[in-house]
Amino acid sequence: MKIVVLDGYALNPGDLSWAGLEALGEVVVYDRTPADQTIERVGDAEIVFTNKTVINKEVFDACSAIKFIGVLATGYNVVDVSVAKGKGIPVTNIPTYGTAAVSQITIALLLEVCHHIGEHSKSVLNGDWANCPDWCYWNSPLIELAGKTLGIIGFGRIGQETAKIAQALGMRVLAFDSYEVEALKSDTLQYVSLDELLAKSDVISLHCPLFESTQGMISKSNIAKMKDGVIIHR
Repeated sequence: MKIVVLDGYALNPGDLSWAGLEALGEVVVYDRTPADQTIERVGDAEIVFTNKTVINKEVFDACSAIKFIGVLATGYNVVDVSVAKGKGIPVTNIPTYGTAAVSQITIALLLEVCHHIGEHSKSVLNGDWANCPDWCYWNSPLIELAGKTLGIIGFGRIGQETAKIAQALGMRVLAFDSYEVEALKSDTLQYVSLDELLAKSDVISLHCPLFESTQGMISKSNIAKMKDGVIIHR
């Protein structure tokens, strides 16, 4: 069985092993694949793994040996799934691979916004604190998150993990999602309507897929519903 990995570098820059795939057949791994080389590199492979390389109708039609497409990421918009379905080719993704990492970077970015950690670090290294006349130093306003309200739009795996960290920091969480998980509700976490979330949140974090229904969600009219000084990030 021939297996090709079209853009493996983002998943495995060299610190992981492809041995699991190699046990299944002949494996060729490319770090990156330009669009004009996709058909050539897929060739007569039966199993194709992709991260961001597009597998469209042209590729499916030219590479008739394909029996399986594995997307090495959460999203599968890089694959024309309608064509794959028509040809009876299963397409899989990895919905849980970045849950912890993405939620951690979400909170890290929020802390940077609130405390300007990088900016203050450079300032201290430049001697600004040492030259300050007071034993207290900052060069921009600081925001404490404890007691603030975090509104999370899109409350799937990543949104839920972000909420756990936010609650540990003393934040109250408001969640907006089409599907509510009763077990997650508590004194510090409630599901609310989008309008209520926009009106009550001090921080708004977007964790929703880009669908027609979410395109342009942060619009002029919705921003008008928000508190002054709200922090928005995604």
